[in-house]
Amino acid sequence: MGMKKMRSGRIIISFSLLIIAGLSAGFLATQDTRDFRIAKNLDIFFSLFRELNTFYVDEINPDKTIKAGIDNMLKTLDPYTVYYSESDADEFTFLTTGKYGGIGSLVRGGGEYVVISQVYRGFPADLAGIKAGDILKKVDGLSIKGVSTDKVSEKLKGNPGTDITVTIERNGKESDYSMKREKIVIPPVPYAGMIDPKTGYIRLSNFTQDCIGDFKEALLKVKTSNPQQLIIDLRGNPGGLLTESVELVNLFVGPGNPVVSTKGKVKQFDEDFKTGKAAVDEKIPLAILINRGSASAAEIVAGAIQDLDRGVIIGQRSYGKGLVQVTRPLSYNTKLKVTTAKYYIPSGRCIQALDFSHPNEDGSVGIIPDSLVSEFKTRNGRTVKDGGGITPDVEVLPESLSQVATELYIRYLIFDFATQYWNTHPVINSFSQFRFTDQDYADFRNLLMTRNFNYKTTTEESLNELIANAKKEKYYDLHKELFTEMEEDVAHNLEQDLTIFRDEITQLIEEEIIGRYFYEEGAIGWSLQKDEQVKKAIEILNDREKYTSILSGKSGLILITHKEGQNRVENNRQTSSVIREPV
Repeated sequence: MGMKKMRSGRIIISFSLLIIAGLSAGFLATQDTRDFRIAKNLDIFFSLFRELNTFYVDEINPDKTIKAGIDNMLKTLDPYTVYYSESDADEFTFLTTGKYGGIGSLVRGGGEYVVISQVYRGFPADLAGIKAGDILKKVDGLSIKGVSTDKVSEKLKGNPGTDITVTIERNGKESDYSMKREKIVIPPVPYAGMIDPKTGYIRLSNFTQDCIGDFKEALLKVKTSNPQQLIIDLRGNPGGLLTESVELVNLFVGPGNPVVSTKGKVKQFDEDFKTGKAAVDEKIPLAILINRGSASAAEIVAGAIQDLDRGVIIGQRSYGKGLVQVTRPLSYNTKLKVTTAKYYIPSGRCIQALDFSHPNEDGSVGIIPDSLVSEFKTRNGRTVKDGGGITPDVEVLPESLSQVATELYIRYLIFDFATQYWNTHPVINSFSQFRFTDQDYADFRNLLMTRNFNYKTTTEESLNELIANAKKEKYYDLHKELFTEMEEDVAHNLEQDLTIFRDEITQLIEEEIIGRYFYEEGAIGWSLQKDEQVKKAIEILNDREKYTSILSGKSGLILITHKEGQNRVENNRQTSSVIREPV
């Protein structure tokens, strides 16, 4: 009996060893096969390019061809794994630090010459007297007629301290402006202050290196006015450095609290991030504003504040980017920004979109089926969900700009009118001095007439396509009267549209004009007066019972639809065809 048991044990042990040996051999064989496949395909790629370079009828540009191959290879992965060539070094530095060497302005295309679209306060272009709307004709005496926006941007950038002379056309006259390039640091906090006697407001535009120093400085300045509540605006914030988001949460949450953790294939990139310092203010009621343009580090902040029940989140569902990237140096000063992990916020949910292959037009998360969504709990036991992005506690669904307002914006007609207005109104000392009058709107209409402005609505374009197909298929003549009647019914009337949508057109014009006199800070400050999302945040913060009920889970999701003012403008700016390059 004992012998049988012993023999059975030996058989089991021997069988187990055989299985382990088989698995090891299988793993090694699999690994060998994978290595062979990698070597095989790299050899195919190299030999293919060699044959192309030798026999293709035209000369091949190796930089362009190989980069196209790399870019298309990376498209098979997630949208955030990106290759940066040596010539992209300035762009990469700007994305991670917000710093570059230049004159401190934005330029945009749209004609034979690029146009100055924005000037940053206190930098060389501003101090030299260059204004938004100026036409850039020459750089260091060389004409830039027909030169692309990115090429002009390269000419304007350079090492801090180097000299540059630009030739500007304004009101039909050309003038030279000489200056020295500087290290340009785009302020991460474009606006902060009190927006009513009780409410402080801080907008953070990105999470670049050391941005929390600026945010903390703004917070302490706002606190000198003794606010009873605070709004943090992360709308349109594309994110940035993960560590900066942890620091921001730490300003409002004491030490030892989880903020985010990262988990990936390479364990060295797995890490738990907790608050480590004393908070600046753990008690002040918070409202965090987000929209579809709030991504990455901005979502960490909004998600952590929500999961820790530290504040109310208001706006739209955020972008849905929960992937962590690190930068790996490659040969010849090139770089690879590669996704290494996903990040998880305190409730345990990952905010990365479950499916980023079918995004919205702006790239944000599309609709996620309920069957794919999991539920998690906040610190107070509220139910929150994953699936992509942060769903706000108070969801505010925006209405899009009208077609006419969108066309006026993306065709630069609002921009051009603001330039015309500035040329005839050289001084506005304060917001209280500014009034956009009926005569000003009449002048805007006149500008449109001189430019022969017109447009087709989406409905008209769809009908034209239908008519074209009907003619192609020989159905048009059979129903000609019907098509003619439909054309008359859907035809828009420009004068009527300018009257119906006057309020939203006027708001766009006012913000553009205010920006000419008071820079970006002024344009934001002006827009807040009519920002319905901000008004909703103030309403909830003022109602302490409502605020508390939301954080305790006693109040369900609040859904509101309205026109969002500045938020709508920002969404349209992000999705329009306007090209703006920092220089």
